[in-house]
Amino acid sequence: MGEVITDFIQSMGIVNMDWRQLVMITIACVLLYLAIAKGFEPLLLVPIAFGMLLSNIPLSGVMNSAVSTIEPIGNVTNGIMEAGISTKTPGGLLYYLFQGDALGIFPPLIFLGVGAMTDFGPLIANPKNILLGAAAQFGIFFTFIGALLLGFTAPEAASVGIIGGADGPTAIYLTTKLAPHLLAPIAVAAYSYMALVPIIQPPIMKALTTQEERAIVMVQSKHVSKKVKIIFPIVVTIVVSLLLPAAATLIGMLMFGNLLKECTVTDRLSDTATNALMNIVTIFLGLSVGASAQAEIFLSAQTLKIFVLGVVAFGIGTGAGVLCAKFMNRFTKEKVNPLIGAAGVSAVPMAARVAHKVA
Repeated sequence: MGEVITDFIQSMGIVNMDWRQLVMITIACVLLYLAIAKGFEPLLLVPIAFGMLLSNIPLSGVMNSAVSTIEPIGNVTNGIMEAGISTKTPGGLLYYLFQGDALGIFPPLIFLGVGAMTDFGPLIANPKNILLGAAAQFGIFFTFIGALLLGFTAPEAASVGIIGGADGPTAIYLTTKLAPHLLAPIAVAAYSYMALVPIIQPPIMKALTTQEERAIVMVQSKHVSKKVKIIFPIVVTIVVSLLLPAAATLIGMLMFGNLLKECTVTDRLSDTATNALMNIVTIFLGLSVGASAQAEIFLSAQTLKIFVLGVVAFGIGTGAGVLCAKFMNRFTKEKVNPLIGAAGVSAVPMAARVAHKVA
């Protein structure tokens, strides 16, 4: 009986917890508080934080990989012992969900849903606004150089720099291609900063603009016909894919989702992509990204560098977008509210909501 009790005690998570796991659980609880009590992107932050909580509970096994062993089956043929493969321990639930990230499956599905929710009409009506989105990507290149100086290889630096695009699916997709060993910290950093847009962006936006600039009322965009909106995703897919074939998967899914929305003959598919599919993939992606933030991986010098570079990239991207809008106003009649530049980072739709709220 004493041995049974001893074994039970040793199997308890609290007995096997070390300080790193305690730190990660605390961080997860703080993120849950921010999401639930403060309303900081709860649809994204709650799954991420809860996945982080689960994976850092000692012996939970939610991120354990499957363990396969080769065992002899006892038959001997021509002096050779036959062997059979048996899986002794299946992987944890979140380990299998994480394969959707590692294999690049979830990011394109997220882009499909985003495309089905996006109205490109204002961009088509006022193409100069594309410059704001381009300027907001400056943080990527700045961080790429910084990562190189800190000792990261070029593929690693590119994967870290893409955090500055504030686009979680793109960060995951690119990292799986260039630096898969950094997928966990980069994915967590990208999605954490996306969810924390309401904290990170407003101080930068207010510091770079005046009260008068923030009060600029933009004129109504000209009307864009339904035909143009239907042709737009088709043309963009062809042109971008021919110029950058490696981007065909992401841009293709984004534009396919938009085509479902605009063509009006696939309303059921558009509704599924916008609601059911988007919600399911968001749950799976959030939980698995959060679960990848295990203490032994997360609490390291390299991960700390990635997080610092990530927030720098995000801040510079936001600032560059705002400054680009201010620069454009010097040469155009129809003034652009500089806060729109902060929405140029790809934190869809969080950055746009923050810009609207600050204005």
